[in-house]
Amino acid sequence: MQNGPVDHEAMRRAFAWSIPEKYNIGVDVCDRWALADPQRPAIIEIAADGAAKPVSYGQLREKSDQLASALRARGVKRGDIIAILLPQSPLVAIIHIAIYKLGAIALPLACLFGVEALDYRLQDSGARALICDGAGLAKVTPLRPHLPALDIVLCIDGAAAGAEDLFAAVAGARPEFTPVNTLAEDPALMIYTSGTTGPAKGALHAHRVLLGHLPGVQMPHDDFPQKGDLMWTPADWAWAGGLLNVLLPSLHYGIAVVAKKFEKFDPDAAYDLLARHGVRNAYIPPTALRMLRSIKPPAPGKLSLRSVNTGGESLGAEVYEWGKQALGLTINESYGQTECNLVLASRASIGVSRAGSIGKPVCGHGVAIIRADGSICDDGETGQIAIRRPNPVMFLNYWKRPEATEQKFLGDWMLTGDQAMRDADGYVFFLGRDDDVISSAGYRIGPTEIEDSLLRHPAVFLAAAVGKPDALRGEIVKAFIILKPGYAASPELAAEIQAQVKTRLSGHEYPREIEFVPELPLTTSGKIIRRLLRDRG
Repeated sequence: MQNGPVDHEAMRRAFAWSIPEKYNIGVDVCDRWALADPQRPAIIEIAADGAAKPVSYGQLREKSDQLASALRARGVKRGDIIAILLPQSPLVAIIHIAIYKLGAIALPLACLFGVEALDYRLQDSGARALICDGAGLAKVTPLRPHLPALDIVLCIDGAAAGAEDLFAAVAGARPEFTPVNTLAEDPALMIYTSGTTGPAKGALHAHRVLLGHLPGVQMPHDDFPQKGDLMWTPADWAWAGGLLNVLLPSLHYGIAVVAKKFEKFDPDAAYDLLARHGVRNAYIPPTALRMLRSIKPPAPGKLSLRSVNTGGESLGAEVYEWGKQALGLTINESYGQTECNLVLASRASIGVSRAGSIGKPVCGHGVAIIRADGSICDDGETGQIAIRRPNPVMFLNYWKRPEATEQKFLGDWMLTGDQAMRDADGYVFFLGRDDDVISSAGYRIGPTEIEDSLLRHPAVFLAAAVGKPDALRGEIVKAFIILKPGYAASPELAAEIQAQVKTRLSGHEYPREIEFVPELPLTTSGKIIRRLLRDRG
């Protein structure tokens, strides 16, 4: 931990990137620790009964080398794309490490993806190989006629038509493997954008992407790593938030990561995991934090949390304040995109924290709020978040989409499509995606503040605000609300909620329509897909 006051701006001025010419993620997060201390815990696997099973760096190295050998024996070569369709487990880490050592490209896919989403990504990427479980295989098998490039399928639940048994393949492989001597600029990983505003695009990243993430992990986790740290996230490791905010950076630093398969997020089970296993650091998306807020937290002293980071969408002041009381710490927000992640963050311990803000620029990242012509906005002026290139955390390109890649940039600014404003103290306040900002009677309204106000009502569990076309105002604010147990939808309750928002915010921001719903459409990373709600009208 830093001693004495820390000047964030002075740290930013003094910071300089040091990216080696040759660099391989797999060697970095596994082999160098395995050679120095093979028994060092790398993954703590939590079984269904809550029992913890540590997996060492030595085991990761042995198993990843065997898997890399098995894949090479089946013709996988440098630059081939290997898809991973598995829930959180030590095996996912082993597969990633093996792919990077091969010089191949990892394509993580979320288990929640349906048949259409998988078909699109496997076709678009031209994936050569897939490693999955039985549930994933059942989804993919009918798609095989559409996937001529997919000629290797390895299943962890045994052999089946068109698929080999993964463990049998690995058992018969050579135990020795020499990693490919990759450049830091060589492709390593492709993650498809969440598709909140249109078809998903494959964001191709180089090996250097992990090194680019490190300052953005250290800041919201308060000078990570510290002695005794233990990291966990409920986020799927197929998402950038789970893989690049948690798994790979923690392994880089020699910090163990807790792995637990959740079919869906369960706030009671999450609190139990945090308390029982002494988790010190957690990355928890805002939607999951709002669900934790809806139930009673563990008694004081039961949690060992030192840092909680959140991102993916704005947290809001209500949950920010709740975190101080319930978790005993200030939740540090961070911001980024699949294409260029963890570039803004908070760190309350050095005074970089403000309710409702997603933070300030992280060391090494040039971030600004810009106008349509690329000029920088004045403080308090709404504009688009933009990130300056070159930047080691920035993607190489969109897979097979040169025009889309070109359109992502305005000069040296990478455009995020996210609307925000910067205050006089340098804090950035997220307003929403370009498509999410509501234009009503001449006002531009971000959904975050409305949703935050809605959450203050005791009946509201989750909420989303969108613009609905209106002949008089252009758009009106419409809210979709999930109620807490014990509350019943009624016109009277809707009017009560509307009145609260109108009183707390203003007459032009309150939702003129409220629809009570059993669920909200979410991406696999936990973001609300407001586009689908707008389509419902």
